[in-house]
Amino acid sequence: MAKLILTNEVSGLGSAGDVVEVKSGFARNYLIPQGFAVAWTRGGEKQVASIRAARDARAIHVHEEAVALKDALESNKVKLAVKAGAEGRLFGSVKTGDVADAVKAAGLGDLDKRKIQITSPIKSVGEHEATVRLRDDLTAVITLQVVAAK
Repeated sequence: MAKLILTNEVSGLGSAGDVVEVKSGFARNYLIPQGFAVAWTRGGEKQVASIRAARDARAIHVHEEAVALKDALESNKVKLAVKAGAEGRLFGSVKTGDVADAVKAAGLGDLDKRKIQITSPIKSVGEHEATVRLRDDLTAVITLQVVAAK
């Protein structure tokens, strides 16, 4: 097991400033090379305190923006044009990056594709739903209107 300090939010593990213990292979092969974490040291505790203080300062401002973004996302349908066959089956499926691009194109804001969750694979045209985790305590449900691209 390796003890790490997260520098970015990692889904299912924690957010920036958290001290976590993960298997050494996960730390060595993924978290540290991707820049999501640094090795824990005694001197790193000061770094944890500064990361948490910065996160808390941003959290107050970000909460109001996140609530406004949630209202905008839930009140609008996001149109997504993808290649489809004659019966409405898609060539492939809709990915979280496609959803993030469609939300940005609709003028609703920038979303991180890692925070978008599609519950069941979208492989046909029609209306589908995706969930976006805006904050730890705030999620929004996006209604996707998938149409065939011409």
